[in-house]
Amino acid sequence: MKFKSKLVPGKLIRRYKRFLTDVELEDGSTVIAHCTNSGSMKTCIEEGAPVYLTQHNDPKRKTQFTWEMIFINNHWIGINTSVPNILVYEAVRDQIIPQLNMYTNVKREVKFGDSRFDVFAENEAEKCFIEVKNVTLREGNKATFPDAVTTRGLKHLNTLIEVKKAGMRAVMFYVIQRQDIESFSPAKDIDPKYAEGLKEAINNGVEVIPYMANVTPEKIELLKEIPFYI
Repeated sequence: MKFKSKLVPGKLIRRYKRFLTDVELEDGSTVIAHCTNSGSMKTCIEEGAPVYLTQHNDPKRKTQFTWEMIFINNHWIGINTSVPNILVYEAVRDQIIPQLNMYTNVKREVKFGDSRFDVFAENEAEKCFIEVKNVTLREGNKATFPDAVTTRGLKHLNTLIEVKKAGMRAVMFYVIQRQDIESFSPAKDIDPKYAEGLKEAINNGVEVIPYMANVTPEKIELLKEIPFYI
């Protein structure tokens, strides 16, 4: 995914009310940027760290900027939660993920039961529902999810089980938007119910695919699959 316009550099002043951030631009001015990430973001918040924003000209928007990434631990970390959905959709459509390179029709935002999944893919032989999650939390050398209790995430896992029981393929896809990690695991200490739900989903045939993303101010792309430990 390439950014359509050049990103705006700045430094993080603070994040507040979950969805708002104050950023100091290079000219010394301060702007308010929208933060799409509703989680705690506890390992990707560092006041004074370099950040990049996208700028919007829509007069209907409450904020002119969206916070895209932050530079911590010598790496850019993508914090925009809408990016992983685009990355996975494009990768499945372009058949560049080995486990998902067999589909001829790919759509976004398709409903099953009482859930709406991020990606739906199909060919003449099968149908596949894919739920995508953005991962930024780092614990030692591993990435973990979630960074806050997620009842919505647990609901998606339960619905993926129903997808599998209905005879279709069900995939839980985690996009880790940072490179200073070596593996992925559920955050059992933060949300034990989600961790148990993920284990139950796997036992019922739901597939788990964790991918590291390469985050730069020019583009964000899926880089490689990383080891997963339950």
